[in-house]
Amino acid sequence: MRIKKGIPNMLTLGNLYCGFLSIGFAANGHYKNAAILIIIGMMLDSMDGRLARILNADSTLGKELDSLADIVTFGIAPSFLMYYTYFYQLGLTGLAIAGLFPLFGAFRLARFNISSNKSSQHYFIGVPITAAGGILALLSLFNYHIPNIITTVIFTALCFLMVSKLRIPSLKDVPLPKYGTIVTIFLGCLLFILYKKTYGTFPYLIYIAAPTYIIYVLYQFVKNKK
Repeated sequence: MRIKKGIPNMLTLGNLYCGFLSIGFAANGHYKNAAILIIIGMMLDSMDGRLARILNADSTLGKELDSLADIVTFGIAPSFLMYYTYFYQLGLTGLAIAGLFPLFGAFRLARFNISSNKSSQHYFIGVPITAAGGILALLSLFNYHIPNIITTVIFTALCFLMVSKLRIPSLKDVPLPKYGTIVTIFLGCLLFILYKKTYGTFPYLIYIAAPTYIIYVLYQFVKNKK
């Protein structure tokens, strides 16, 4: 029973570790793999909550641990990635600008933690830090194809959208098989990369992230069919 209740927390810790590894990869110049690690963290973050509900293992400890993991993986890690790939040209000023992102994200998480459970079931107040950090990871992943001005505008907008009063629909109650569209797009991108014979230069961690998430989706699909 204790093992079953600890499974969601293990995924949350895995999410946190992905954030730590992402910072390390970025510091060593492996920016694409650093971005992929944030995306893997997003996958783990989407799994832990669902598994906690499925296993009836929701706990206050798990919720607090999730917030701590989120601020590292989707707040601090993306801000470092933004600095190394975009804002490094501004020196210390760029570092200060990149550091604003986790500040806004931490405020958003704190506000979410004290919000009522009823309001958080159907919508989020402000853009979730998970989504915002994931967007920054994607921007850095394709940084050679996106002008710096666009990235700067998106970065600034995400900071303010996280602490805004904008209501974002929650996907907690959406059946997992509906995410098949996302998986299909993911697979399509991988096939395109292989077709173009660029897989050798593409971040190898993508080949860990994709199968892991696909197996999870298939497991939930089969489980729901029973």
